[in-house]
Amino acid sequence: MQDITNRRVLNIALPILVSNATIPLLGLVDTAVVGQMGEAAPIGAVGLGGIILSTVYMLFTFLRMGTSGLTAQAHGRGQPRETALVLHRALLIAALCGAGMILLHLPVLAGAFMLSPASDEVEDLARTYVSIRIWGAPATIALYAMTGWLIALEKARTVLMLQLWINVINIALDVLFVMVLGLGVPGVAAATLIGEWAGFGMALWLCRGAFLPALRSRWAEIAERVALKQTMSMNADLVLRSVLLQASYTSFIFLSAGQGDVSLAANQVLLQFLHLFSYMLDAFAFSAEALVGQAVGARAVRPLRRAALLSGQWALGGSLLLTTAAFLGGPQLIALMTTAPEVQAEAMRYLPWVWIMPLASFGSFIFDGIFIGATMSRQMRNVMFVSLIFYLATILIGLPLIGNHALWLGLIVMSLARTLLMARSYPQVEAKARLPQEA
Repeated sequence: MQDITNRRVLNIALPILVSNATIPLLGLVDTAVVGQMGEAAPIGAVGLGGIILSTVYMLFTFLRMGTSGLTAQAHGRGQPRETALVLHRALLIAALCGAGMILLHLPVLAGAFMLSPASDEVEDLARTYVSIRIWGAPATIALYAMTGWLIALEKARTVLMLQLWINVINIALDVLFVMVLGLGVPGVAAATLIGEWAGFGMALWLCRGAFLPALRSRWAEIAERVALKQTMSMNADLVLRSVLLQASYTSFIFLSAGQGDVSLAANQVLLQFLHLFSYMLDAFAFSAEALVGQAVGARAVRPLRRAALLSGQWALGGSLLLTTAAFLGGPQLIALMTTAPEVQAEAMRYLPWVWIMPLASFGSFIFDGIFIGATMSRQMRNVMFVSLIFYLATILIGLPLIGNHALWLGLIVMSLARTLLMARSYPQVEAKARLPQEA
C-alpha cells in the first residue's frame, strides 16, 4: 500500500473538480443555441426533456459508486483480474439498465407530463427530444461504471479528458446542427446522443486495461454467482439511498411551492449555490472512495485512516472557501440569476442558510466517499433513511412556526444527521480493514 499523501488526494480531486465544473456548461450551451431560434417552446422543450432524463439517470449513479468501491478494493488486494472483472460485471448491468430505459421511456414520459404538464407544443417537442436521446441510455449508464473504475485506480485526469471530449463534441455539433443546419430541437438531441456514444468509445479506450488481462476470461467468471450477487445487492442499496436523497430535494421544491411563487423562485435561485457546492465537495469524496477502497482491500488500517483524514481536511478547507465566497459574492450572484426585485429580496432573506450549508454538509460528502470505498452500502442506505426522517420532522414542526426557513433548516439537519450517523458507524470501516485478507 503506497503512502497516502496530500499529492495523491489532490491528484484525484482537482481533475474531478475541473471536470464537474464543465457539467453545467452543456446545459447553458443547449439553452443558448436553441434560444437563437427566437421561440419559447423549443427552450422549454429542451429544458423539460433534459430534466426528465437527468432525473432518471440520477438513479443509475449507483453504478459509478458501486464500481468505484469494488474496483478500489480489488486493486488494493493486488488482484488485477478481479479488478477487470468488476468493470465487466458493471457494464453488463449497464447494458441491461440501458435497454430497460429504452423500453420504458414512453410510460416514463407520460408520467412526467402528468406531474408537470406543459403546452401541447412543448410536450410534442420534448417527446421528440427524449425519443432521440434515449438511444444514448446504454452509453450514458456505462459511462457511470467506467468513470467509477477510472477514479478507483486514481486516473482522475483521464476522467477530465473524457468529460472535455464529450463536451467539445456536443458543443460543436450543437452549433452545426442547430445554427448551421437549422435542425432545431432534434438537432440538440442528436448532438447530445452522438456526444454520449463518442464518450463511450473513448472510455472503452481509456479502460482498455480492464479488457486485456480478461480476454481469456470465461463468461462464468464474469457472471460468477457470488460476485454478481454481491454487486447487485450493493447496487440495490445504493439505488434506494439515491432515491431517498433525491426525494428530499424533490420535496423541498414541492413544499417551496406552497410558500408562494416568490419563495419558490428564491429557493430555486439559492439551490444553484448548493449544486455548485456539491461539485467541489464531491471531488474530495471521490478521493476518499479510491484511497479508502484501496486501503480496505489491502487490509491496511493506518493508510485508511490517513486517507479519510486528508480527504476530510481538504473538504473542510474547501467548505470554508465556499462559505467565504457565498458570503462575499452571494448578493452579486443572486442579482445575476434574477432581475425580479421581489425574488432578489426574498433570496437575500434566506442567503445565510447558504453560508452555513458547506460547513454543515462537507462531512456527509466525505463519509459517503469513505463508505463507498468500503462498500458499506447498507449502512449508507440506513443512514439516509433515518436522516430523511429527521428532515421531514424538522419541516413538519417548523413550517407552521417559521415558514420557508424550516425548509432550509431541514436541509441543514439532514446533512448533520448524515454526518453524525456515519461518523458513529465509522469504526465498522476500520474493522472491515482488519479482517483477514481475502483469497
